[in-house]
Amino acid sequence: MTLHAPLIIDIAGLSLNKDDRRRLKHPLVGGLILFARNWQSRAQLTQLCRDIKKLRADLLICVDHEGGRVQRFKTDGFTHLPPMRALGELWMNDGKSGAGSGAMRATNAASACGFVLGAELRACGVDFSFTPVLDLDFGESSVIGDRAFSRDARVVSLLAKSLMHGLLLSGMANCGKHFPGHGFVKADSHTEIPVDKRSLKAILSEDAAPYAWLNTTLSSVMPAHVIYPKVDSRPAGFSAKWLGDILRGQLGFGGAIFSDDLSMAGARLIDGVEVSTTQAAEAALNAGCDMVLLCNQSLDGGAAVDALIEGLTESLLKGGWAPMEASEERRLALLPRSASPDWDSLMVQPDYMHALGLLP
Repeated sequence: MTLHAPLIIDIAGLSLNKDDRRRLKHPLVGGLILFARNWQSRAQLTQLCRDIKKLRADLLICVDHEGGRVQRFKTDGFTHLPPMRALGELWMNDGKSGAGSGAMRATNAASACGFVLGAELRACGVDFSFTPVLDLDFGESSVIGDRAFSRDARVVSLLAKSLMHGLLLSGMANCGKHFPGHGFVKADSHTEIPVDKRSLKAILSEDAAPYAWLNTTLSSVMPAHVIYPKVDSRPAGFSAKWLGDILRGQLGFGGAIFSDDLSMAGARLIDGVEVSTTQAAEAALNAGCDMVLLCNQSLDGGAAVDALIEGLTESLLKGGWAPMEASEERRLALLPRSASPDWDSLMVQPDYMHALGLLP
């Protein structure tokens, strides 16, 4: 039996405690996601990441760090990155420089954003950020809002590709989210289960188009906790039709698939039945996810994290899900493949200094 480590969990504080170390050593745990509560300073974050890697060098250290209102580290030298909508607005502003000049400036600025984002994180030891957002800005979703580049799928795709180029220059992989699209629905999947009643044809022609156009560039994808009833009764992250038939088969995506947070309301009702996080994890893995996230559950002792680790271990032994070598290869491929300069060296690196001057 080939084992892979599908669980991405979180930790409670600024340093690893005994329970964190025990959990991170578990063979089913493949990484962790950091939040603002895990941040005090660059020195503290750097030491935390070093301690994690000493525990297990293969653990993937992740964070939601997009820019705008979704940026976990904002002080002690970290650049305040713009929301992605600012890049879309720059695209539309040609000024006096002629048609298309705004688009060219925007793509260059997007690459600069990706490079600064990735380089600063990597200088502190963080491996990976869940970015960019590929959702379209329909003007309806408050949870997406200015996190989206544009209403136009073509603009979204080219700006995202440019941002991913910047991430690549910093040595960081990328994650397109939230497949096939979260921007059309008003409901917030953190607190309820959004339902998008459009046809598959409509979704593929607009929201999901970036995933087809970027299938050679995307390192990973995170599906939405949204139900599209004309395609499947399950949310996309628990649907073999969405993940296997459409994302991998029809759209040609070959990278890693992460579930969105299993503690969200949108992940806790499958086929009309309320499920545990273990059952949700099983469903996601069996539908085609390579990794599953459980966020903000390590506080107050972390009973929910332990329950998921124990539950998924028991489920594995009973055949509730099957580990896949390909999934483990996809997880490991997201780790940086080269060393990163430390912070002081980064601050005087010409490419970094140039990129800062291009940010909108």
